[in-house]
Amino acid sequence: MSAPADATAPALRRLADDYLADVRNARRLAAGTLANYRRDLDDLLQRAQALHGEAVQSQHVRRWAAQLHAAGMTPRAIAARLSAWRSFYRWLGRHGHVSANPVQDVRAPKSAKPLPKALPVEQAVALAAFVPPAQTTAARRLHEPAATRDARAHAIAELLYSSGLRVSELTGLDVRPSAAARGWIDWDAGEVTVTGKGNKRRTVPVGAPALAALRHWVQLRPTLLRPQSGSDAQAALFVGAHGARLTPQRVWLELRELARQAGVDASVHPHMLRHSFASHLLQSSGDLRAVQELLGHANIATTQVYTRLDFQHLAQVYDAAHPRAHKKP
Repeated sequence: MSAPADATAPALRRLADDYLADVRNARRLAAGTLANYRRDLDDLLQRAQALHGEAVQSQHVRRWAAQLHAAGMTPRAIAARLSAWRSFYRWLGRHGHVSANPVQDVRAPKSAKPLPKALPVEQAVALAAFVPPAQTTAARRLHEPAATRDARAHAIAELLYSSGLRVSELTGLDVRPSAAARGWIDWDAGEVTVTGKGNKRRTVPVGAPALAALRHWVQLRPTLLRPQSGSDAQAALFVGAHGARLTPQRVWLELRELARQAGVDASVHPHMLRHSFASHLLQSSGDLRAVQELLGHANIATTQVYTRLDFQHLAQVYDAAHPRAHKKP
């Protein structure tokens, strides 16, 4: 028997089980996902119960979202809960149980976007220039020559900081250009060409220290190639100990280890060097459009986050240096 239009709490409770059974079969939901759906719907039904027979309206949903926020739930978690409620009411509408979706236009509170984490200039420069002591690496890497592994880590750090590449762009580089290559180094021009998000290609300068580190790595690279290495590995600029193209996960691990050995007191990852590249370049040049182009951002609003980071740096300089920055007690 169908529930009346604009179903009230008792009707919703009966229909919730039908909905969960339907989506479980239609979407083949995992047990954990289904449990999350049930939890979110239980919360909705409990709140609807307090309406004493009144149908759920948009103003009720907005109030409940505000209550969740006040209780400490994160904006992302609130958005997920509202999405579950919205999907439930969409299903109710398709089956003629409600005349409107009260969750349709309700949005979760906006999350405060965290500032990108960038290294101080001196730490970024020290990390990019650091080459681990050979004896330390040799003890750790029995299946890969220490000098080869160190040259690769050094070249990766230099290139990430020199050109602001994403880790996927770095691992996608080939030794030389070809029709199939997603990226390559132009040694004569001192540039790197990469294929970034949206399959957009861009070319970025490579600094002299990074080029020198890359040339040293390329001289050692053939020692890691194997007879069974496929065409992709043969083309790849960065290959690992087993003769295959280096993975982003391997870059993360090696960069973190390099930072530890270099004495950089931060949880360094590839994107942090991209952030450092952008922030330090903006501090020196003030040219937001140029930084946008070098990073490959489609929207300048994405690049503008670095102006906030730059302002933080300027504020720290002001606080430390200006004689009137702090009031005297």
